[in-house]
Amino acid sequence: MTQNNSLSTELSQNIDLLHRLLPLGKSFDLITRDLRLGETPAFWLGINGFCNTEILQQIFSDLQDPHYTLDSEIRDLPGYVQSRLGYAQVSLTSSVDDILQNLLSGPSILLVNGFDQAVIIDVRTYPVRSISEPDTERSTRGARDGFVETLLFNTNLIRRRVRSAKLTFSICTLGTESRTDVAIAYLADQVNEELLEALKQKLSRLQITSLTMGSKSLEELLIHKRWWNPLPSIQLTERPDVACSYLCEGHILLIVDNSPAVLLLPGTIFQFTQSPEDYYNNPLTGTYFRMIRFLCIPVSLLLLPVFLLLSAYYPEITSSLQLTPVSDLSPFRLFFYVLAVEFLLDLFKYSAALSSSRVSGALSIVGGLLIGDIAVSLNWASTEVLFYAAVTMLANLSLSSIEFADALRIYRILLVVTTGLWGLPGFIIGLTLVSLSMITTPTFAGFSYFWPLFPFNGPALKSLLFRRPTYKAQPSKVWSRGHVHTK
Repeated sequence: MTQNNSLSTELSQNIDLLHRLLPLGKSFDLITRDLRLGETPAFWLGINGFCNTEILQQIFSDLQDPHYTLDSEIRDLPGYVQSRLGYAQVSLTSSVDDILQNLLSGPSILLVNGFDQAVIIDVRTYPVRSISEPDTERSTRGARDGFVETLLFNTNLIRRRVRSAKLTFSICTLGTESRTDVAIAYLADQVNEELLEALKQKLSRLQITSLTMGSKSLEELLIHKRWWNPLPSIQLTERPDVACSYLCEGHILLIVDNSPAVLLLPGTIFQFTQSPEDYYNNPLTGTYFRMIRFLCIPVSLLLLPVFLLLSAYYPEITSSLQLTPVSDLSPFRLFFYVLAVEFLLDLFKYSAALSSSRVSGALSIVGGLLIGDIAVSLNWASTEVLFYAAVTMLANLSLSSIEFADALRIYRILLVVTTGLWGLPGFIIGLTLVSLSMITTPTFAGFSYFWPLFPFNGPALKSLLFRRPTYKAQPSKVWSRGHVHTK
């Protein structure tokens, strides 16, 4: 639309052009002001709420001060800006596209009569929430700050921790309508150049209108996953210390404006088992809790299906092992119990998560005690099923990545259904499908999802499985993950 439009040296024509391109006078947040810089007419345009009013008032006061306007007419706009406009973030442009992009991003525009250039004054300020610890990645120790929805604040949080001259933030804009800023953060001496180039090419080829859900939308655009691949392929974090830790290991960060979650590339399945809590404890304690977390993965996935398989189809085994006294129940009824409790616990989990903090605790207590007791009394469930389901849920909640835990829940439901319908053959079929789904999980640029297990890297795998002391955990060089694979 703007390719056939260009600025004129006549201020009135430039104002008419802006009226054609923007809803001036119709959209209340677009504010304008007519100015006189000495004897030269000027026109200012900005967005209400995006401009720092105090700085603007000082700039206008300086430009209209008689000591600053000794010349009655401006003859050299670049020289006038350099000598009269003392604010640091000022630039000139003659491109209408640049004017619109800057205006809609926050900076204000100053047009001066007699010149076909616009003065861009970056006095933007955004409404932001406080920098607080993210609820989904809490730690008993360590930093209490977290990423927010403002891209510049997030880059500052990273720069504050990594004060390296090699730290680079490369910015691009995505979305023909939203024009969302996306920053690529990396350390120039440690980044995988092939991966960086593949990422930049991928971003440049994206044809989208907007990133409606911020980082999550960008994740789905970078990796096209099939419906049978619920496991996450890219790790998201809201903690600056976690992001900087991966950055120093050679990873690439993707920071999306208006989103507090930062994407980490490349991604592997082992990243979703890590927790910052491990590194805020001593190595022995951190290793212990990491082993507990690894143990929770098979417990969350297999405990209920195995319980259903043994209790429904092999009651003599459960009786000899004294696992449960429900051998008098029919396989179909036990299958119904397990499914009902599975969906009931998911219902309470999500209702508590989406409810106000004032009622979420009470809702969990009511759901766990009152409704569970009533379900047993009405013969809609059994205490044994509730017990194994509760242990499964605790194991699932102990996982640090919510997306990874939710994917395991989907796998578990599949195993419960196949086991309940077909017994041992169904359990084997379900386990095979789950394994195929995990193996075929796609990653960006074709890196192995199971690195460093495949391809095998002993020192890296040891560092992932065990919480090692800091002086041993940091490698002398960044571990190689192979080469980029593109279709």
